[in-house]
Amino acid sequence: MSIDLNEYYSPKEWQLFRDEAARHETPFLLINLDIIRRKYRELRRLMPFSKVYYAVKASPSTQVIGALAELGSNFDIASRYELDRVLSLGVTPDRISYGNTIKKSADIRYCYEKGVRLFATDSEADLRNIAREAPGARVFCRILTEGSETADWPLSRKFGCHPDMAIDLVVLAKKLGLNPCGISFHVGSQQREIGSWDSAIAKVRYIFDYLKDEGIKLNLVNIGGGFPANYISKTNELEVYTQEITRYLKEDFEDDFPEIILEPGRSLVGESGIIVSEVVLISRKSTTGVDKWLYTDVGRFNGLIETWDESIKYPIYSDAPGEDSEDFIVAGPTCDSQDVMYEFFRNPLPSGIKIGDRLYWLSCGAYTSSYASVEFNGFPPLKTYFVG
Repeated sequence: MSIDLNEYYSPKEWQLFRDEAARHETPFLLINLDIIRRKYRELRRLMPFSKVYYAVKASPSTQVIGALAELGSNFDIASRYELDRVLSLGVTPDRISYGNTIKKSADIRYCYEKGVRLFATDSEADLRNIAREAPGARVFCRILTEGSETADWPLSRKFGCHPDMAIDLVVLAKKLGLNPCGISFHVGSQQREIGSWDSAIAKVRYIFDYLKDEGIKLNLVNIGGGFPANYISKTNELEVYTQEITRYLKEDFEDDFPEIILEPGRSLVGESGIIVSEVVLISRKSTTGVDKWLYTDVGRFNGLIETWDESIKYPIYSDAPGEDSEDFIVAGPTCDSQDVMYEFFRNPLPSGIKIGDRLYWLSCGAYTSSYASVEFNGFPPLKTYFVG
């Protein structure tokens, strides 16, 4: 299975990547901001009734945040540090949601004092902290969802609560003087099964109806992120996801249509970036070994952590000569036995690849620069360059 560049980038986009890549020493991440702008406009066109809160953690550079801010995006932050970065670019706090359900009281207070008024929660302890440190704030409760195991990078076990608990938390929020405005969920990052949204939205509808009978009217549904990027594993086009999700929302809410929030991260920035690395070594573990070990100067601890359990399968391209070969186990440069990206899944690479050749890891714009270690084994953080 050869990597067809045309499935990922236009000839113009690829040439721009190659021209810029030639100027830098590996390893590095290269981001095309124009691709991010195009993805944002596409999402706004397909779901014009929604508000986009970009998940800053996906790619937190000021260049990415600034490009999206200019287009009118709102922002989902996970920490006070992300808040400071977003505010430093002139974004007003009314465009920011504190979407992390795990947060210190001091950080809640800090964000509230900076003007943030929209907070996520999924536990009584966190809710009481919000009531104390951010009086009168709007809160939405995150629920657990089934089906997240079909996502390439599941999220639900750590975050969210049972719908029955969510109902109790909304009632408690009202008693504590907060403004409970809605329910949120996340079907898992890189979710390719569209039906996962259907069952989650149905749960939200149930919660809305139950609380309405209790005298509390909710008016916000945060459907989180989960829209997939284009990796090795095929996905539907974004339009297919948005059409189906829009249908689910209309079927469940009909004329009582709430405010809809999206928190895209991967789908906006994933395809905008490539990591360029160099082959450090190619070896065998025995004289009769069939598999070849290919070591490259970027690995799990340099930005490719999502290859853990071979979950995210990045397309790897090389223009070295030779027929496609699946004999290569691909590993990183550190002195850690976990620094192996692909052992069982085999990304086809040219049989003639050699030490010093470059590898181009496609669709690496999300969760690479932010996951890269600071100085593991002394290797510096992954450098990032921008075009577009």
